[in-house]
Amino acid sequence: MVRKRPVVLWVVGLAGSLLLAGAVLAYPTLRTAALRTGKLLEWLGKKPDLTWKLAAGSVCGGAPFEMPTSGYIGYLWDDSLRLFTRHQGLDIFGGTPPSITPVYAAYGGYLTRRPDWKSSVIIRIPSDPLHPGRQIWTYYTHMADPQGSSFIDAAFPPGTSEVYVATGTRLGYQGDYSGDPNNPVGVHLHFSIVRDDGKGGFLNELQINNTLDPSPYLGMVLNGEHDNGQVPHCQEAKK
Repeated sequence: MVRKRPVVLWVVGLAGSLLLAGAVLAYPTLRTAALRTGKLLEWLGKKPDLTWKLAAGSVCGGAPFEMPTSGYIGYLWDDSLRLFTRHQGLDIFGGTPPSITPVYAAYGGYLTRRPDWKSSVIIRIPSDPLHPGRQIWTYYTHMADPQGSSFIDAAFPPGTSEVYVATGTRLGYQGDYSGDPNNPVGVHLHFSIVRDDGKGGFLNELQINNTLDPSPYLGMVLNGEHDNGQVPHCQEAKK
């Protein structure tokens, strides 16, 4: 037993070193997300700066997608909201109670709502407007209250499959459903772009490598290098 102690200590030391290294690597995006949280709380305050708000249906800089809902974009793709996590899309906060701020299709395609989905829909886009010929999927979630009462439009009941919706079709309303009634996430829309699995389906949205940065599709200034928590804004149209 005495001989094994150095090995055990080495393993513990290695694990600690790996955790520390991971924290250091993640620190810049954690810091950025913390700054964004400060901006978000400021915007959700009593006197929000309405110039930070983007309107549903607006188009930034001639981008292919319309804004899917109105509100302030609090968190961006690839933010680290917690250690060792990477955000897979955009969180757009309407600043209203649940079921008030509408959510619309950012781009036309074929909508599916799986039978067990209380707050989510996904839309298949056969040809990516930025990369023609590549199929992508747009995912919309948190459209329910903490108990799972859905705010998705009645036109898309559970089990809906491959129903065509045009750009601007109302899909539902922002909510704060997280799957755990004791852990509400704040009223917002989580919007992401999911990669195709090559077999006509979509990959797991919970893994960032299965998603694409929505910024260029919405005409926002690219956020891949992060922007020290600055307010997300539209990219100017090319003259």
